[in-house]
Parts: sequence; C-alpha cells; structure tokens
Amino acid sequence: MSFTPDIRLFSCHYTSQQSCADEGHELQQLNFPENIKMTRVVCTGKLEETTLLKAFEDGADGVYVVGCPADGCHNVKGSQRAAKRVEAVRSALGELGVEKERAKMFFLPRGLHPEFVGAAQEMNKLVTELGPSPF
Repeated sequence: MSFTPDIRLFSCHYTSQQSCADEGHELQQLNFPENIKMTRVVCTGKLEETTLLKAFEDGADGVYVVGCPADGCHNVKGSQRAAKRVEAVRSALGELGVEKERAKMFFLPRGLHPEFVGAAQEMNKLVTELGPSPF
C-alpha cells in the first residue's frame, strides 16, 4: 500500500514570495512535492499553536513552518516567536504519544532557494516514513 502524506506548510510571505511566482509552476519544476499545501502568512510570528494543531485535527500528517533567519526576520523577532510555538506543538505531540518530528520549523532566506524545496522534500520523506497521523 502506498502512502502519500498530507503535509501543511505555513510560510512567511517574505520567505515564500518568489516561490509562488508564476502560480507555483517554478516550484513544480524544482520537484516541490505536490502533496504539500502552502499557506502564506504575513509573519510566522503571528501563527498560534492552535492553528498548527488544527491542521493536524483537519487531517494533516505533518506540519512545518518556514520563517526568516532568526537574526534576519523582516518583522524583527517573528520567526523566533514562531519557533517557540512550533516547539510547544512538538511538546504537545510528545505528550499525546505522537512523534514530535511531525512538526518542524525551518529558518530560510528570502526568495526561491534550493533550501525551500529541500525543506519540503525533507518533510515529505520524514512524514512518509512515519506513516499516517494517528489523529
């Protein structure tokens, strides 16, 4: 039986802006996994733990956040706030007996970089190996 995970990405507007150019066709050409649903946010620091947990409740097998580099956030400390919230979600998953690796934070520079696609491929591989979410 083949498993294609449902993965949700919450990405900083500035980090993902070039990745969404040309309606995402460039991402497809760079082998960005099609099963990842991206939501662009004004700043990852605005994300709440409840939003990330709701993604799991809505069927996600994995959730990750892409924010600006910790020392280069457009909104000063937004990505640092996001990292703390992702860590809180990881802790909550652990308390529920679910693999913490299903939630992750990446700090990436602005623009379309190989690291943006690499993070997606890394999450896709990891969550595929973990299997379906127990929720």
